[in-house]
This record gives sequence, C-alpha cells and structure tokens, in this order.
Amino acid sequence: MEGTGTLLDVRIVVDGDACPVKSEIAEIASRFHIEVIMVSSYDHLIQGSKGVSIVKVDRSDQSADLYIANHIRRGDIVTTNDYGLAALALAKGCEVMSFRGAMYRNDSIDFMLDRRHTSAKERKKGRYGKGPKPFTLEDREVFQHKLTKLLLRLQENE
Repeated sequence: MEGTGTLLDVRIVVDGDACPVKSEIAEIASRFHIEVIMVSSYDHLIQGSKGVSIVKVDRSDQSADLYIANHIRRGDIVTTNDYGLAALALAKGCEVMSFRGAMYRNDSIDFMLDRRHTSAKERKKGRYGKGPKPFTLEDREVFQHKLTKLLLRLQENE
C-alpha cells in the first residue's frame, strides 16, 4: 500500500534502545514520507537510513527519555514501552504507541503509572513477576497494522 502525500507536521519519535520494530517503523514512515527520529544511547548501534535520523545520548538512566520529552511537539507520534515517557508525550499532545501496537491514552495512563509504581515496590521487597512475554511475529504484524492505521487516520484528518 502506498502512502499518499505528506503529513507535514507529523514525525515519528522512537525510544530506540529497546525497540524491536525499528525497521518496520522506517519502512512504514517512508511510504507516508514522514520523518523518523530514533533516540538511543551510545551503547546501542542503530543505523540511519533515508528519512531516519539517529540521535545519540549518553548512557545514563533516562537520557533517551529526557531527550525525547524535551524535543517532541504536539502531533508527533512517539513509540515507547516506557509509561513515564508515554505520560509526558500525552501531556504534550502526541499520539503514543507501544512496540506491540497498543495506544496509550490519557484516560488510562494514571492507572498504568500506578501499576508500575506498585510493581517497583514489590520488586524492592524481593517479589518478582514473570516479566513481559516474548516478542512474537504476531506482535510485529499487529504493530505494523496499527501504525499504518494511525497514519491513515491522521492523513484523512489533515
């Protein structure tokens, strides 16, 4: 499917360190002629390509998140699995999507942040959950479908 036209004010900003769908984002964005900015620490090797800019930040905790939070603008699409970054991006008027294609929403982010806090307290007590399930081919396909659908919706509203 070919994208039609350009979404002039939309960029896809990627929390790149742990992103398993970098190539999918780049491919879909190129069809829609949308700029991609992948933010990653110097510890991760990420290759740029046409339409994809790489921003390297230091390896300290939260450096990529802070860079993204300080450089996103209303209308950007942010891809991350970090609830804190998602909350900041939502507050700035961004569309926010997880690496599995789930959309973060203002009406559910407080619950997600609270659940993260509760889980962190449990880990400090030595109680560990199972962690996230392995990323599958189906997860990858769902992400591709959801990102394409989001871009088509935004393009229609342009």
